[in-house]
Amino acid sequence: MRTILRVSVAALAVSTALTLASCGRSDTPAAKDTAASAVSAGKATGTIKVWAMGAEGEKLGEFAKAFTKANPDAKVEVTAIPWDAAHDKISTAIAANTGPDVSMIGTTNMAEFAAAKALDPTPTVVKAASFFPGAWGSTVVGGVSYGVPFYVETRVLYTNNAVAKKAGVSPEPQTWQDLTTTTAALQKAGATWGTTVQAGKTGAWQTLMPFAWQAGAQLTSTNGKKITIDTPAFVSALKYYQSFFTAGVAPKEIPEGTTETDFAAGKIASLISGPWTIGTLNDAGYKDFTVAPLPKGKKLASFIGGADLAVFKSSKNRDSAWKFVQWLSEPATQAAWYTAVKDLPAVPAAWKSGDQATDPQLKVFGTQLKTAVAPPAIPNWEQIAAVIDTDLEKVCKSGLDPQEAATDMQKQAEAIGTGL
Repeated sequence: MRTILRVSVAALAVSTALTLASCGRSDTPAAKDTAASAVSAGKATGTIKVWAMGAEGEKLGEFAKAFTKANPDAKVEVTAIPWDAAHDKISTAIAANTGPDVSMIGTTNMAEFAAAKALDPTPTVVKAASFFPGAWGSTVVGGVSYGVPFYVETRVLYTNNAVAKKAGVSPEPQTWQDLTTTTAALQKAGATWGTTVQAGKTGAWQTLMPFAWQAGAQLTSTNGKKITIDTPAFVSALKYYQSFFTAGVAPKEIPEGTTETDFAAGKIASLISGPWTIGTLNDAGYKDFTVAPLPKGKKLASFIGGADLAVFKSSKNRDSAWKFVQWLSEPATQAAWYTAVKDLPAVPAAWKSGDQATDPQLKVFGTQLKTAVAPPAIPNWEQIAAVIDTDLEKVCKSGLDPQEAATDMQKQAEAIGTGL
């Protein structure tokens, strides 16, 4: 799902199991078929079949040796799956009832698979308070949690220090107005573009949504059954996002693969991106930049993504599967996983030591994660996101009125439905 620097797996001893209570986005009691079952006491046993995607799939088998060392009667079998094949493979397995015990699942796909009644509700030995709120929110569908956050990513503001110094502005704007003033000054100081934000195409909604959440927008009702895109808060975010293009400080088109190079050269003076950009810039020998939390609208917010871990209802080794998931969620394990793979921990306690606690740039991501928000956990989110991408491109490139765009998004999203 993204490219970041990988390093070798560090040895790790197993710590004690989590002791928490699950919760969701509402206080409505779980129905009988969504009630979480207890997990047996004692060590894990038997074979635990795991599907993991991307680089995580390549590293997890070796990393899990620390778990099997402490649980000698258990065996972890990891199957690595490319991210671009993951959705269809999981869907096929659900239809045929041939899924693994545990699988990584992209956060925007959790609701779809939970709605198919394929995932085991999160047991009460796991509690929401151990995770960043936005990360936990990605596991909650219809008030019930169906998994555990594995790793996270969020978006922050990158600013070219040399251009900022020439412009006489802070590389850490605090508010929307500050960002407007700063990007204009950066461009006036010689940058071709004061900033860049995605002007449509697949995934543009991920850059827009932080502004929407900062404005106070919510895309669905609390129970996830009603679309609420066409609101004054969402329209205000669209207007602000459009202003980067009407002011001419952001490009409507940019050649693929040139953003980081142009940023390092000072042609693009600022950008919004995730943690992988640090590695990309450092690998290219460029380190003269600042990372800062996204400026505040009515409140602080950013996008949170990553992957969750879920246990399938069809699991033949359900209790041991949850014990493995618990282990992967412990602060010590999360910290070691960051050392091994550079995936940001989903557990705040894992940010209290190591690079997460001392590296100034990395600490910014830890701060941003406290207010980062997950997209709506609804089965049809991917279809609705595609609608937002299409209309957002019209807003940015063709000057479509933000209110008209929001009204159209609402109409199309209602026709699609949330899937709940």
